[in-house]
Amino acid sequence: MDLISIWSVVKAVILVAGAVYIALAIFLTLFQARLIYYPARIIEMTPAAIGLDFENIDFPAADGTKLNGWFIPAENNIGVLLFCHGNAGNISHRLESIRIFHDLGLSVFIFDYRGYGNSGGEPSEKGTYLDVEAAWRYLTESRTIEPSRIVAFGRSLGGSIAAYIAREKNPGALILESAMTSVSDVAAKIYPFLPVRLLTRFKYNTIDYVKDINCPVLIIHSPDDEVIPYENGQRLFAAANEPKRFLELTGGHNEGFMITGERYTGGLFDFISVSLNTVY
Repeated sequence: MDLISIWSVVKAVILVAGAVYIALAIFLTLFQARLIYYPARIIEMTPAAIGLDFENIDFPAADGTKLNGWFIPAENNIGVLLFCHGNAGNISHRLESIRIFHDLGLSVFIFDYRGYGNSGGEPSEKGTYLDVEAAWRYLTESRTIEPSRIVAFGRSLGGSIAAYIAREKNPGALILESAMTSVSDVAAKIYPFLPVRLLTRFKYNTIDYVKDINCPVLIIHSPDDEVIPYENGQRLFAAANEPKRFLELTGGHNEGFMITGERYTGGLFDFISVSLNTVY
């Protein structure tokens, strides 16, 4: 093959590679929401399936979007957990966690973001913030629960949403489990060959929220997390104000809390009971 032919092949490869690169960048730009939100509409089970009484709650967001959630009361509760779940499924896929927190003595209010479960609308970053604000209003106004008795809890994407409401409303405590520092930080790890920090339209800057939070904070993360790197948890802990604690999980992103077992539940109870009694 002569030099002209070789150069033609090289140019063709470069053009194809460039086209693929540009196409991938365009895809990430146009379809970011589909890469972040994985909602499920069907409610597969309710807390009744695990023997817990619950109230089905419909409540509105500030923009009029109808939201849905469950309030699961605990007898002689030590506080109320505001549960912000992750980016996939809906509230019916969190029964294991509801049971854990209920058994720790917490009443639980878990809600679906817009576009998830029986909540109306379509998910968006601004929308999820409106949704958690509405959930907070429901607890503090409709149920007249004191903010100091509320524990904001967020897992995965829900960590950003819980951190947002904690910054805005100052609950009794904040728990961030397997949470990210920001969308751009995680995307940069997944697509290191793309300028994702310029392309992403979503922020979820948990680390910025954490810096302005004054209630006790518990950061929970696993070195084995294959979705959100452990470094995210370490950086969130470093950015958080005192009083703060760190609880290390064992296992992957979705099952770490179950695999860790008593060390997980014990760490939660110790943090929550001390934080809500304001003795740290």
